[in-house]
Amino acid sequence: MTEVQPTILLVDDDKNNLLALEKVFKKEGARVFTALSGQDALDTVRKHSVDVVLSDLMMPGMDGSELLALIKDISPEIEMVLMTAYGTVESAVDAMKKGAYDFVEKPVKRRAIVKTVRKALEKHSLVVENKSLKKRLSQISKRTIVGNSALFRRTMEVALQAAPSMATILITGESGTGKELVARAIHNNSNRADRPFIAVNCAALPETIMESEFFGYEPGAFTGAVKRRDGRFKLASGGTIFLDEVGEMSQAVQVKLLRVLQEGEIDPLGGKTEKVDVRVLAATNRDLEEEVKKGTFREDLFYRLNVIVVNAPPLRQRSEDVPLLAEYFLSLYAARNDKQISGISPEALELLSSYYWPGNVRELENVMERAVVLSLKQTVGVDDLPDKIVEEERFQGRLSFSVGTPLEEVELRMIKETLKHTKGDKRWAAQLLGIATRTIYRKLEALES
Repeated sequence: MTEVQPTILLVDDDKNNLLALEKVFKKEGARVFTALSGQDALDTVRKHSVDVVLSDLMMPGMDGSELLALIKDISPEIEMVLMTAYGTVESAVDAMKKGAYDFVEKPVKRRAIVKTVRKALEKHSLVVENKSLKKRLSQISKRTIVGNSALFRRTMEVALQAAPSMATILITGESGTGKELVARAIHNNSNRADRPFIAVNCAALPETIMESEFFGYEPGAFTGAVKRRDGRFKLASGGTIFLDEVGEMSQAVQVKLLRVLQEGEIDPLGGKTEKVDVRVLAATNRDLEEEVKKGTFREDLFYRLNVIVVNAPPLRQRSEDVPLLAEYFLSLYAARNDKQISGISPEALELLSSYYWPGNVRELENVMERAVVLSLKQTVGVDDLPDKIVEEERFQGRLSFSVGTPLEEVELRMIKETLKHTKGDKRWAAQLLGIATRTIYRKLEALES
């Protein structure tokens, strides 16, 4: 019947008919179970994996229609074909509306019954395959946070310890370090895990619509507002809202966010004040204390957000996690692209581990996706990596200075040599030197003046 041996359950209170059908389907290569009653059939379905049930419709006690309903409760994937005598066709049609695959009239003809059961098996196979595919796609789409370095573990310890509380948490770190994944881990380990998690990228929202997106609006609140719309805070009610790049928020929205944190209230545009129960998590790659000094971020809001700080470390500070992350992304994108790639060569892994990763985990993810898509082998090799990684060597430059060299000159030479290494990338140079980017600009300005 099929390449994989199918399993068929035959149900009939007529023993002779049961034996005849058993002989037919065994000859077709099926694994066959038999039952003389509906109750026997249910016992078999509970104990064994069954693909198709072929049952008489009219039986004493539990009839075929009742058996159908109970079998579908146990295993909805099982297909059921009913055998019906003349005069009960209407009942068989009614059973099909309730989930039976098809029916055949008695006395059954061998060719007809085999054909019908074969089609039922094909449908069963498609349903099972589709269910398996959906499960696989669901697993593939789920993202997880990966790492085992001491620095990473300390970060997650703080995050998970704070997760069950109602405290506002500020997640700091460079772009691409996985701040949203940290936020999701906090939410998933909180008492709100079964409630909404709403992520908002503040940098992606134009200032003109930010307020209405966050807090919603009533009809007539502005031109084009023809019906009521709930904002992100209302949608997150009972759960968690994650404000990514919160430093990009306009001053007007900062005031309203402060009210949410202080009073648990929102003010929809054109509407009345409403209470909301929302846990706020925020993230930023900016130095908010510096933004406060500049006057671009409210000091009172900063202290409201800064209750607990979780720092997502840059990948270069936890390079021992690179192999784990690379293998994780390899598996993820091999599954998504249906490619049989089993691993990463030692040479490629060494290059990945020694690279500086200015784009952090997001850059590593992109590199692994590219490698999976372009690789023609079962193992990702050096030739599957971008040239910038293959050609990059760890910065081994050394500078020497005579005793008595002015400190200012030492600093300037160090900055200039580091900028040569980073090909002019001042942010990267600042990270290497452990200073603020603005310090490099200030030193260079002094050099030019």
